[in-house]
Amino acid sequence: MRVLAVEDDPRIAGDVASALTDAGFRVELSKDGEEAWFRGETEDFDLIVLDLGLPKLDGLTVLRRWRSEGRDVPVLILTARGSWIERVEGIDSGADDYLAKPFQMEELIARARALVRRAAGRSHSVQDIGKLTIDLNRMQVRVSGRSVDATALEFRLLAYLAVHHERVVPPGELLEHLYGDDDAREINALEAVVARLRKKLGAGIIGTRRGFGYYLSDSGP
Repeated sequence: MRVLAVEDDPRIAGDVASALTDAGFRVELSKDGEEAWFRGETEDFDLIVLDLGLPKLDGLTVLRRWRSEGRDVPVLILTARGSWIERVEGIDSGADDYLAKPFQMEELIARARALVRRAAGRSHSVQDIGKLTIDLNRMQVRVSGRSVDATALEFRLLAYLAVHHERVVPPGELLEHLYGDDDAREINALEAVVARLRKKLGAGIIGTRRGFGYYLSDSGP
């Protein structure tokens, strides 16, 4: 899952990025409101973690602009402001959840996962799709009860397909959410990841609809 973390404090930004990366997210950073607004307007993210006290544009202004422009990406607010009035203001501006600093990284991760699942219409962290089981919290993969050793990149691909299980996901969308703006956004890189996963999972788990993209099969191998 691709996350934009917007935080101007380098230490906090680094801690947030490390925690989310360890939890299986693909994290990109912005340090001011103007950059965050532009990226949130022009790029697709599964979640945005947004600090309110930002330079150039404050977080609430950024959030209101996104919502007024029809951007419905889940937004988790991080702020040092702790009063209930400010929390209500954030929610009223379109935030999906709120964490006051200081906070525990475990809580941040739990809330981030819940927001991504909720946005995709999934209420449970464990997804059963045919003979495939994906535990989004524990980052575990099983096929017919057999544990599968997936790399972080492979898990992110499977998790994205699982969360969007009801549709065929185009290669370009998968590349963006796996790699972001990295130079590795090549279709052959995606095909290599899919090929490795098919060897580990067995035939029939990851399906291809030629010309459209990839999906997880209910029938399994």
